[in-house]
Amino acid sequence: MTSIDITRRLGATPRERGSVGNGSCPDLFELSDGRFAVIGTDMTADLDPKLPDDGGRADHEKIVVITRDTLLRAQADIAAL
Repeated sequence: MTSIDITRRLGATPRERGSVGNGSCPDLFELSDGRFAVIGTDMTADLDPKLPDDGGRADHEKIVVITRDTLLRAQADIAAL
């Protein structure tokens, strides 16, 4: 398997967003192979049955939720890609 590295964070750090404890540290990262990694709350069990008919996920995939603030603060970095 090829080694994959985290190239950079997209948006503000959890600390910059006011997350200094262990309770909520969502994050977005660009990977060296061009994909993205998301740290968020696993809500697969809650949201899987609510996916629209044209939505789906493989058994190895999870539905991960991040805060609105996390995504909005990453918006400029995403637009620059």
